Amino acid sequence: MTRILIAEDEERISAFVAKGLEAAGYQTVIIDDGADALDRALSGDVDLLLLDVGLPSMDGFEVLRCLRGQGSAIPVIMLTARTSTRDTVDGLDAGANDYMAKPFKFDELLARVRSRLRESVPVGTINVSHGDVTLDVLARRATVDGREIDLSAREFALSEQFVRHAGQVLSREQLLSRVWGMDFDPGSNIVDVYVRYLRAKFGPSRIVTVRGAGHRWE
Repeated sequence: MTRILIAEDEERISAFVAKGLEAAGYQTVIIDDGADALDRALSGDVDLLLLDVGLPSMDGFEVLRCLRGQGSAIPVIMLTARTSTRDTVDGLDAGANDYMAKPFKFDELLARVRSRLRESVPVGTINVSHGDVTLDVLARRATVDGREIDLSAREFALSEQFVRHAGQVLSREQLLSRVWGMDFDPGSNIVDVYVRYLRAKFGPSRIVTVRGAGHRWE
């Protein structure tokens, strides 16, 4: 499912936008701080960023410059109460794909989101690989040393998180949020269940459990 990051420190606005996007079939993540939004946008697990200009710790222009400076091509729609031509030009020059002034009509925002997402879909394949494991993200196909592995949509999404972050420990909270879109429930064992599924398909040594921390793709 397409995931949209809403970087907005006005709770009323972020809740309104999230509700509308979720009703349209998108998954949303809300962050109210510029530095945190930059980290999440760079994680590779969101498909589009709605970026408010007036954020604490880093303003939207700085977040955008850092994103583009680190090579991120994530589509970005700037949201701002500032309506001057200079601000619009600054935002577009910094690498924004679109710019909307507040207040805005949600239908127009939704149309722009759809447009930017269409523009960002690449032609061909996107492969994520580590060692002899390759994931074709567009075709949703997984192979080990050229041999195709049958994965469900959720298994594929979990595999993609592991392979993209190979060697890093991913907590259950991170995996629940990125793969299932759920708030962390310390009593849930769904991550462990799916890790067992992946071990059965990729081999038991691929994923290591780090006690008290999470799981790591070796």
